Amino acid sequence: MNPSISRAVMLAATIATIAIRWPHGARRYSVRVTRSLRTGRERALMGAAVIGLIILLIWVVTPAFAFADFTLHPAPFIAGVACVVVSLWLFHRSHVDLGLNWSPTLEMRDSHQLVTGGIYRAIRHPMYTSLLLYGIGQALVVPNWFAGPFYLAAMGTLVALRLGVEERMMLDAFGDRYAAYMSHTKRLIPGIW
Repeated sequence: MNPSISRAVMLAATIATIAIRWPHGARRYSVRVTRSLRTGRERALMGAAVIGLIILLIWVVTPAFAFADFTLHPAPFIAGVACVVVSLWLFHRSHVDLGLNWSPTLEMRDSHQLVTGGIYRAIRHPMYTSLLLYGIGQALVVPNWFAGPFYLAAMGTLVALRLGVEERMMLDAFGDRYAAYMSHTKRLIPGIW
């Protein structure tokens, strides 16, 4: 397969991701932050995610990472596109269901509410699931040993280091309500884990 199709798919997916997040990112500034756990580690994790995006875009528009290219095969490409499509839907649903409660970092806002409806009825952290699924999709779609898996590594690290901290923050804020919610929903994979 021609790798230019991978470039087109990932460019379209990146544009879709930005289009999904943009209105929510702009809207979040309308509600005051009351608690922030933005630490140096949190900034580094967010920086790694941005670097993952930049590396992908460099691969899309330049031959800079050609040393790590490999032959694109249809089966992983198709599986990767499916992962990316599902991840974009889940990313969108997560943002819509969270509304003004969404933040790119660990923050609580005025009138912050515990969201347990919509996609959150089935899974506690669907946005993290979407980011990991997107990373898996990118690793399968991008025929490059460096640019392909980089985002998955960045998101895997972010989720591994942030998930427990976020759940403690939610327990502090919502107490027994969040504990009850935790008891009947899974973290990242509905019905499994």
